[in-house]
Amino acid sequence: MASISTNDFKNGMTVELSDGLFQIQEFQHVKPGKGGAFVRSTLRNVRTGAVIDRTFRAGEKMESAYIEKREKQYLYRDGTDFAVMDSETFEQRSVSVEAMGEAANYIVEGQPIVFLMYGDEIIGTDLPASVELEVTDTEPGIQGDRVSGARKPATLETGLVVQVPLFVNIGDRIKVDTRSGEYQTRA
Repeated sequence: MASISTNDFKNGMTVELSDGLFQIQEFQHVKPGKGGAFVRSTLRNVRTGAVIDRTFRAGEKMESAYIEKREKQYLYRDGTDFAVMDSETFEQRSVSVEAMGEAANYIVEGQPIVFLMYGDEIIGTDLPASVELEVTDTEPGIQGDRVSGARKPATLETGLVVQVPLFVNIGDRIKVDTRSGEYQTRA
């Protein structure tokens, strides 16, 4: 593990503190007129998702956590868990819904997923900005119902329900934003 100081902080960097593993969301170096400089930071616990504010002395040292990105292929759902296969070693592994996080709403069988790994522990997923999914259930659009901006709920192949325009029908493929979970366009 590499030791870093608060002078090396960057947004998105992951550090190991006594409380656990944290990702730096935001930081600010402060040099008051009186006293020593310090760094105000907003940190997100990568295991629990909790966000905390922490102040460090300028130049304070801590351990940097090495986060590796590994691509795995989603094979099938096994009860509540997901069966995935490593793309390099072909080793299969069962991953819990908690470890998958929001990615569980956007993946279909056979799709590659990039996992963020800390050693052998999965701490998150790296999703693309948008994904294409098929609409499996929605109400049909009614002739003459042409209100601008009107929406209706649609269930996608992963079970996710999103609001779509009235012209979207069952069997259509749509693009969904993975950051907000909103409909973008027809694919």
